Amino acid sequence: MDENTRVFVISTAAELAGMHPQTLRQYDRLGLVSPGRTPGRSRRYSMRDVARLREIADLGAQGVSLEGIRRILALEDAVRTLQTRVGDLEAALADELLNRPGRRVFAAGPAGDVISMRAGTRTRRSNQIVIWRPLEK
Repeated sequence: MDENTRVFVISTAAELAGMHPQTLRQYDRLGLVSPGRTPGRSRRYSMRDVARLREIADLGAQGVSLEGIRRILALEDAVRTLQTRVGDLEAALADELLNRPGRRVFAAGPAGDVISMRAGTRTRRSNQIVIWRPLEK
């Protein structure tokens, strides 16, 4: 069974989370947990929802207010979303680098700076002669 499959009725979810069903209804109204709904509008909870209810209970036991819990959960959700996005971007970058080897070529410029060049081109070599003389006192 997938952890996101919404199969538990409110009484079962409340029992699994160690809460009263009325507490689950209140958390739903406050937006702390958003269970799925059947066509008859009854709530259905997933294992992920039950885990979130347990996390809410733990935070409440530590003295965090419901508003604080809501903010903590929102921040955790944002972090998870950003971590997923970073992973997707890293994978896309790795694919791009693997699929286009040699597309970006760099060389050292005359002053020692890094310059970007097109693939297949060469740097021009300078034929200038630099004579070094010590400074006269």
